[in-house]
Order: sequence, then structure tokens, then C-alpha cells
Amino acid sequence: MQGIGQKLIASLLTQDGPSGGVEDVLAWIRRRNEEVSVKVTPVPFRDLKEWSFHPLTGNLCHKTGKFFSIEGIRVVVDDGARREWEQPIINQPEVGFLGILTKIIDGTLCFLMQAKIEPGNLNHVQLSPTLQATRSNYTQVHQGRKPLYLEFFHNAQSSTILLDQLQSEQGSRFLRKRNRNIVLLTDENVAVNEDYRWLTLGQIKALMNYDNVVNMDTRTVISGLSFRQFLVALSDTAYDRFMDLHGVGAGGLAMFDSELARVGVNTIDEILHWLSSLKSRYELLVDRIPLHAVDEWQVTQDEIVRPDRQYFRVLGAEVFIENREVRSWGQPLVEPMQEGICAFIIKKMSGVFHFLVQAKIECGNFDVVEMAPTVQCLTGRYQGAGSVQPPFLNYVLNASGDQILFDTKQSEEGGRFYREQNRNLVVEAGDDFPDQVPENFCWLTLGQLKEFLRFNNYLNIQARSLIAALKFG
Repeated sequence: MQGIGQKLIASLLTQDGPSGGVEDVLAWIRRRNEEVSVKVTPVPFRDLKEWSFHPLTGNLCHKTGKFFSIEGIRVVVDDGARREWEQPIINQPEVGFLGILTKIIDGTLCFLMQAKIEPGNLNHVQLSPTLQATRSNYTQVHQGRKPLYLEFFHNAQSSTILLDQLQSEQGSRFLRKRNRNIVLLTDENVAVNEDYRWLTLGQIKALMNYDNVVNMDTRTVISGLSFRQFLVALSDTAYDRFMDLHGVGAGGLAMFDSELARVGVNTIDEILHWLSSLKSRYELLVDRIPLHAVDEWQVTQDEIVRPDRQYFRVLGAEVFIENREVRSWGQPLVEPMQEGICAFIIKKMSGVFHFLVQAKIECGNFDVVEMAPTVQCLTGRYQGAGSVQPPFLNYVLNASGDQILFDTKQSEEGGRFYREQNRNLVVEAGDDFPDQVPENFCWLTLGQLKEFLRFNNYLNIQARSLIAALKFG
């Protein structure tokens, strides 16, 4: 593992790899889209194979009792515009694998990525981790094939692990759901299936500049990779030489400086105090209730939906994907009613980029609040007449072109969500933006965010997705 930090950063700053350049990777993804047969057909719930509504609770469940279920919850909170409601939610208590295998090839650290099709993907193929599997999948409850490369992750030794975390999923749609995010280094010969390619970290980052190419699971895994350990060991002269060698410009240097900064306008202890005080002050009560008892929602033969068609709906789908472990199956999918927006506002404070984070309560959270982007609206209701707009939304929507550092449409998890995409932005604020912010917001450097990413359930998945997209080149 000696020297792996240097190779990780070199991979971050490399746009060409064993699979060619970024355009070659995009061409491969397009080919897989053309070559693999896919059909996803919405169907009435009565035609959904192996799924049914429980006779007592009305919960929508698989016949095995595995995979996941659609249940009801009653929520009471003491913050926000709406403080009590009921809703359907995905209950998936299993911890799955989101794993990426890495290997040094011709001196470059490369990541084995998969061109994977999920039933809810807008564009079918998206760039996925080496292994993306629920426990029900890899224990073969579906009686299909085992996922490829599973043995590397089951047999992982601590000496080969670059990253190993349990991280949350969407807190508004999943009930306390977590996955194991893991990155492994191997020196073994790896047989590469036609749906896989070795890419550099820089190529993965570059592909995030395209709408809906890099899936949510890849984004959450690579967000946890830290470059600090190698960089802090360099002298100032060696640091400058390394950056010059890789052609890092002013924007990339500013982001590296923020990653190096573990002390900003707030210390780690002050941030922990901020979080702890909010967690102890806010109350989040979530009770599981029968799906048929959920108020303001109705179950029809085709969907579970609110009469006003707000937020989301649940539909049934029959799926055929030619290259999956099981080619044909049925399942429920959650479809949003509108497109959302997730954005970080960043600002140079004392010469270092700071990220404006909010402590956000979501009904599926493990620990009341998690750190979220400055703006997080997972439906478009904020655009309607009379709607309550979250803080800083207008600033993000009215940002000028030279303020916007990142702006793409990114998909949510296609295994459970149907054609959901949200606009993802990183906006640089000017000196006129206030340093003083509401009590549920806080300024953190990238280094401090990465420090909290080492542990479970501090940053939500929307924040991690945006961190994954940050540019260092």
C-alpha cells in the first residue's frame, strides 16, 4: 500500500487509461446501449410477478419476504413548514455492497467500472461500481447467477482496502437504509467481462460532466476517497512541483487547498457541537404503519399516489434486461412527480473554499439529521405558486455563468427509482454573500467534509454525490 496516495492523486489527474480517452469510454457505453436488449413495461400491481399486497397490512411485498417492501410511516417533526404527515416508504433492511476494484496497470491506478442497466435508468446504461448488489442479490434469492467479482469483496483483507464505510441512502424514500461503500486494491489477474472497463479516477470525474452517465452508487463510493494523507507529507516545494507536473490550474489548486484544510472558520469540535445541539433539540418520530392506513395516499390498480399527484408515486414494472443475473423479473418502482435540485454554495473564506452545509431532517435518517447540500429539493414543488422556497434557492437559480462550477442532471438509484434525475450544481459565491447563516447551516472546508465522510451517517447521499463531482484538474 506504500505510495498508493500518490497513485490515487495521479489517477485523479489522468484523462487517458487502458480503455482510451473519455470519448472512447462514452462510445463503449453507447455500444452497450445498442447491443443489450432492455424492456421496462409499467403494469398493474395484479400482474406483478411474485409481488402482492399483504392481506392484513396492505404492504407491497415480495413472496420470499426478501429484497424490499413498500410500507407506510407516520412522521412527526418539530421543524419545517410541515410537521406531521404520513407516506409510503421503501423498507430494505439489508446492507448491500457498493464496491469498486482497483489495480495498478502500467503504473496508473485504475478502477474497474461496469456498464450497468437498471430498470429505472433514464438512458439504460450508466457507469456503475464493479459490484452493486443487495444481500438478496448476492445470496441468490432470485435463483440467478452470482454477481461478477463478488469473491474479491467477500475475501477482502484489510491490507488491500482503500475505503470501507457504511453510508446512508435517500432519507426521504428509504427507511434507515445503508450500503457498504468499499474500494479494494488487487494485484491479481482480473478477467474483464465485456460490460466492464478499467478507468482512471480522472475519467470517472470527467464523465460526471455529462448528464446521467455516472450512476448514484459510483458517486457515493468515490466521494469518500481522500487525497490529504499524501499531500500533507509533501514539502511546499514538492507540492508545487507535483501540481506543476500534472498541470493543475488555479481552480484545482484551490480545491486541493480546501481538501488539505482541516481547520476553517469552524473547527471540527465546533462543527460537532453544532450537529449535536441540533440533534438533541430536534425531534423526529417515525412509526411504521400499514400501507393501507396511510392518510392522503390511495392505492389503485396501477399506482400508489396522492390525489393531488405531489411528491412521488409507486408503480409496478415488468423488466427484461438481457445481461443481468436474472433476465426477467417484476418489481415496484418509485417515480418522482417533478425534477429536483441539489446545490452546494461555496465561498472563499480566509483564502480557502468553504462549503455551506445544512443540517437536514429526513424521515428515513438513522440519527435525526445529516449534513446535506446548501439547497436540496427532491421535487419541483418549490416552483409552484405559493410554494415555500428553501433558503438560498434564489441565489442558486440566479447565479451567473461564471459562478457555476458544475451543472449537470444526475440520476438517482435506478434499481428503486423510475427515471428520476435532479439538477446538481456547485455555485461559487462572491464577497457579497453573507458569512453569517441560519442556525441550521454551517461552513466547512472540503477537508472537514472528508473527515466526517470517514464515519457513518454524517453526510447524506446528495451531499456525497456533489462532492464526487468536484474538479481538481
